[in-house]
Amino acid sequence: MHANTDIPTVAIVFGGDSSEHQISCLTAASVARAIDPERFRVVGIGITRSGRWVHVPVEEIRELQVEDKVLPSLSEDRLEAILHRGPDGAELVIRDGDRLIDPVRVDVALALLHGPFGEDGTIQGLFEMQGVRYVGSGVAASAIGMDKHFMKLVFSAQGLPIGPYVAISPREWETDRAAALDAVASLHFPVYVKPARGGSSMGISRVERAEDVEVAVERARDFDPKVLVEQGFVDCREIECGVLGALDGGWAAASVPAEIRMHTEDAFYDFEAKYLPDEQVSLDVPADILPDVADRVRAMAVKAFHALDGEGLARVDFFVDRTGEIWINEINTMPGFTALSMFPRMWEHSGLDYPQLITRLIELALTRPLGLR
Repeated sequence: MHANTDIPTVAIVFGGDSSEHQISCLTAASVARAIDPERFRVVGIGITRSGRWVHVPVEEIRELQVEDKVLPSLSEDRLEAILHRGPDGAELVIRDGDRLIDPVRVDVALALLHGPFGEDGTIQGLFEMQGVRYVGSGVAASAIGMDKHFMKLVFSAQGLPIGPYVAISPREWETDRAAALDAVASLHFPVYVKPARGGSSMGISRVERAEDVEVAVERARDFDPKVLVEQGFVDCREIECGVLGALDGGWAAASVPAEIRMHTEDAFYDFEAKYLPDEQVSLDVPADILPDVADRVRAMAVKAFHALDGEGLARVDFFVDRTGEIWINEINTMPGFTALSMFPRMWEHSGLDYPQLITRLIELALTRPLGLR
């Protein structure tokens, strides 16, 4: 029998077979604890490291947490979850042996997946084909936002200021490595070598000397065969800004900006600093910047969001120098979303607390049409 409920059912989809599996589990737990039970019914779809879709009761999602600096992950010994397109819309069923049980209509999917196969347009395409409304950007915007090379091409075409960089494709690295290294050597050091389509700062290296670039590229290629090398911004502040789509389909809104401050001069905001900080970093919300700089950051964040045809939410990251000049670093179409992450904290200081923010995102998903838009 179908579950009888008068409130929308939200499927939290989390985990995944990317390197950011554990971060996704943390995010799902935080959202599951905060979502308004009087407004939404929640069902859980976990994706294990092997790529299996499994049923995870919402009560278990809420219990996922960091223990002794070990991040949570999903076990494989769970019943399979199947999302399919039924005659009355999208439906979630559980496979128990040779039986399909407990069908539930899904009104909105909230994919709290980071990295490849989560925020890169792949699962968004699956939702489109299944006729499921979902939180966040569509296929093209997600894919472009995930690929830092294509993202920079779009931003540059829209007149947004970006820093010098070199993109290294698998073909270029494998057929003419010397030319790729020469191109990187033309940048001013330090440089940052990173997977072109990675997230959560996995596989990123700060490189001070040209002779160390090759090793850093190989490390980044452990996460993505396509690599981006960005010229470092020296003596600049790292400023972030949250963006939310509009319920009426109009221009998006920007939050107050925030600042990331590393406690040592040569450090950068890597995986450990983000998720196992141990006093490595301070997150200042709002950022202590001049009103004019804040206004320009907010306007630029909205422009970047619409340049990609973004939907729902995004976090846009910037560098700001001592004179107030601004460069856009990147956009994240599914930013970190635990209660302590920058995106929710920026919106809390802008008037939307964490549960309200989750409600707004689901409402945005419910109002958008299926198919091309």
